[in-house]
Amino acid sequence: MAETSIPPELAAELQQQCGVVTTASAVRWLGRAAVRWRLERGRWQRPCRGVVVTQSGPLSSDQLHWVVVLAAGTGAALGGLTAARLDGLTGFDDGRVHVVVPASHKVQARLSGLGVVHRSELLGPAEVHPVRQPPRTRTPRSILDAAMWMRNENGTRAVLAAGVQQRLVRPEDLTAALARRGTVPRRTLVRTTLADIASGAQALSELDFCRLTRRFGLPEPSRQALRKDKRGRTRWLDACWERERVVVEVDGLWHMDAAAWWADMHRDNELTLSGYRVLRFPAFAVRDQPEVVAAQIADALRLAGESG
Repeated sequence: MAETSIPPELAAELQQQCGVVTTASAVRWLGRAAVRWRLERGRWQRPCRGVVVTQSGPLSSDQLHWVVVLAAGTGAALGGLTAARLDGLTGFDDGRVHVVVPASHKVQARLSGLGVVHRSELLGPAEVHPVRQPPRTRTPRSILDAAMWMRNENGTRAVLAAGVQQRLVRPEDLTAALARRGTVPRRTLVRTTLADIASGAQALSELDFCRLTRRFGLPEPSRQALRKDKRGRTRWLDACWERERVVVEVDGLWHMDAAAWWADMHRDNELTLSGYRVLRFPAFAVRDQPEVVAAQIADALRLAGESG
């Protein structure tokens, strides 16, 4: 059978969808025999039922996204980490393609090894972005779903914090997205984490610190407290008890950089000279040795009270 030219309508669809199209659409424009001929000759491939890719060889990540969302059927949208990463979230990748479908929708294709299907009662225009392609949930919904689908609670908290820290969403966006949902996994954890983020905690280490202060009954500090240095530059303190003049900084791995380390020392020295007690803790100590961290903070607050 001779090669059949691609009609302009199909060509436009293929261009938009990275060379991926439903079998039904290909048949509508070319005819069943022409599609079968291309597949049998190896010019096209069928990665799963109902979808063809107009090339041979490995699929790109963009093509895989289109394969999964088209195979999932009408109303499907990429979701969770997949959608969040497409919209800019960095630092997280579970190696899977997540797709959300209406709860009553029957997925005809078998996506084993290609994607993970999640069903949802809430998948209308308020949840799915109107123009971004491939179809995907809006960023607040994507990050919220990604957080709830993480394997452990630390992952849940880390995704929520990263979404805000990377300026993809605001805490109130995530809170509004949560309010539209019914009963969802880890709802209490998500709500508490969002409250902490809204109070200034924007990294997992800072969220761990919030949990630590509650667990050991420490007074609530001001988080991400604003302070001007001697040159009038804005500085942010991880936690500050202003009345007791005690400051706590939680250091992640980036503090091992020599220039950043010296900048922190310089700021600590200025705080000390201004009459503050400055305590620094690595993030792993806050997470793995909270009783030691809490005891030192309690001692600092007690000493401040005695000297005051």
